[in-house]
Order: sequence, then structure tokens, then C-alpha cells
Amino acid sequence: MSDLESSQDAVVIGGGFYGAAIAIYLAKQRGFKRIVLVEREAALMQRASYNNQARVHNGYHYPRSFTTAYRSRINLPKFLQDWPQVVRQDFTKLYAIARSNSKVTAKQFERFCREIGAQTQPAPSALRALFEPRLIEDVFLVQEYAFDSTRLAGYIEHELKQHYVEIHLNKRVMKISRGAQHPLQVVTKSENGKEELILCRYVFNCTYSGLNQFDGDFSGVCSGLKQEITEMALMHMPDSLRELGVTVMDGPFFSIMPFPARGLHTLSHVRYTPHLNWKDVRGIDPYERLKQYQHQSRVDRMVRDVGRYMPAVLEAKHVDSLFEVKTVLVKNEGDDGRPILLERHSNLPGCYSVLGGKIDNIYDVLETLDAEPLSPAPF
Repeated sequence: MSDLESSQDAVVIGGGFYGAAIAIYLAKQRGFKRIVLVEREAALMQRASYNNQARVHNGYHYPRSFTTAYRSRINLPKFLQDWPQVVRQDFTKLYAIARSNSKVTAKQFERFCREIGAQTQPAPSALRALFEPRLIEDVFLVQEYAFDSTRLAGYIEHELKQHYVEIHLNKRVMKISRGAQHPLQVVTKSENGKEELILCRYVFNCTYSGLNQFDGDFSGVCSGLKQEITEMALMHMPDSLRELGVTVMDGPFFSIMPFPARGLHTLSHVRYTPHLNWKDVRGIDPYERLKQYQHQSRVDRMVRDVGRYMPAVLEAKHVDSLFEVKTVLVKNEGDDGRPILLERHSNLPGCYSVLGGKIDNIYDVLETLDAEPLSPAPF
């Protein structure tokens, strides 16, 4: 066998949280000994796993998608148990319901939370005073947390190395094909143009925005995908908001969340966070499109609108903005649901594509994989 060819049990494409967690699962739970994880960036968890609101959901965010909400509520304790070192719980989280243009009322929100088993309490008067009462119907104290993506990346890398997962950084998978002697063939290319052929039994495509960007026998996922270039503003909040997370919903509103990796807060706004969107098609590399896009911040418009509901936000200072490609299933645009996509490619037996919209969705993926007949090659 030449230096440019290797044989593995599985190739995992994508070094974000999903790809890394699946590689660890294959090693720990399914007994795989030879796993390669391929990541196009210079380090793990540098893309969507970092450039997001760092929220560990508890279901409150999805009153129009019961399944997504309920699964978040079920998965949150699992995430807290598995990754306690990376979760920040020492802040107060509020959900507020707007009087106008909200798709749920305060009573509907309370009923929804009871149905999924998520706890709420009336917010104390000192916290209610942060909101403009003419625009806000009610404010609830809830249980929701944030994760430190930098610390999570460190623990993930340690786990991967502990289970002897071979990590290939600064490499892209170019082609997935049917093999002759092995079920699947994967061609990778490094930054210097050097190509490597990997023979394997399984491929797990966890590239998020790059799910459809491969040549060979890979025909893409069947589900329709939409790509968005989004801006997550990083803010230095005034003292009155420093220890808070706030979501005003449910419609064209906003969220403020602690961002532990930078010691700041993220600010997102349904109207201004998405900058550009397009239907995902093969041949249009979303990351190249992001690179070519002019990163002009809309934070001034976010702050002006948010300041109508919470005047203290007008004192916040913009420090930076995280621009990233966000991928959503077209069929869930109307209800804001974030189900997982786990697709088996019939023309490439052993090849799976995985898309998850939230970090806690990982447990839905792993439960689905539990039912799959996955087994490493016998020695």
C-alpha cells in the first residue's frame, strides 16, 4: 500500500461538534478501531460549532414546533451530564412575549411550557423593569444555559486522541465513490494539492453547510437545504444586563446570550441576523461565498430595534461580529423546527449524511445510529 492510500473502518467528514461526537461514539460505543476525521480548517470546531449563539436549549425557543421543543427539553440534562465542564449556568435567563406581532401569546407560551415539561416562573419586578411595558406582555424566568465552545473543542480533541481517532486538519474531501475491494473510497486533498485515497467501510458526512459538495458517486442529500450568511454580533453589555440572557419572541424579535468563549454577549435579531440566502445547489461552495461576501455589520439596526424593548441595550458596545453560513431544512422554515437530518445514501451503502441545527440534537443522531447495523472490519 502506498503512502497515498490507507484503509479505515470509517471516515468522518467535518471536525465540528457533530463530526467529532460521532467519531467518539463509533470508537466508544461501536468498537471501531480505525477512524479518520477530516477537517478543512486548521483546528476543530472553528465554523458553525463556534460561530453561533452558544445556547444549550431547553425547548422554550420552539413554541411552533412541539417535537423540536420536547427533544431539547429531554436532551438538555444529557448534555449537562456529559459536558459539565463547558456549560455556564450562573446567569439569569428570561423569555419575554411581545404584545404585538408575536406568534404566541403569554398564555399560549405558558401552556406550551407545561406541555413539554419546561419550568417557568414569573420574572421578579426588578427584571421586568428592564423591559418597555407598552411593548412586552409578560416576562418569564426560565432554565436555559450557554456553552463555552473553546473549552468544548479542547475536551473534544482530548477525547478523540484518547480513542485513537486519526485527525486530518487542513484537508478537504473531494470525492466519495463506490469501491471495488472496499465498500467506499474517499479522496482528500491537502492545502498543497496532495491527494490521498482512503478505503473504508463507512462515511459520515457531517459538513453542515458543505453536505452536497462532493464529486464521485455522491449525489447529494434528498432534502432541500437553504443556506444563509448570518451575523452574530458580539457585545459588551452594560452592568444591568451583564448576568442576563434574554429572548423576546415569537416573531421578528431577538436574543441576547452570554458567549463564554469571549466573555461577551451575542446579539441576534430575526430580521437583521440573516444577510443573504440561497437554495443549496451542488457546485456553489457556501464557504467560498461567505469568503467573498462583504462583512458589513447590521448591528446598529439590531441595537436600535432591540432598544425599543430593552432601553439598556442602547448602552451596549459592539466589539466584533461572527459571520457564518447557517444551513436549514427548507421544509421547516415555517415552524422554526430544527429536526436532525440523517440520510442513508442508497447508491453508496455505508454512507450517511448528518445535519443538526442545535448542539443538543446530537443525542437524536446517536439514538438513530444505535439502530443502525454498524460494525468495524474484522482483523
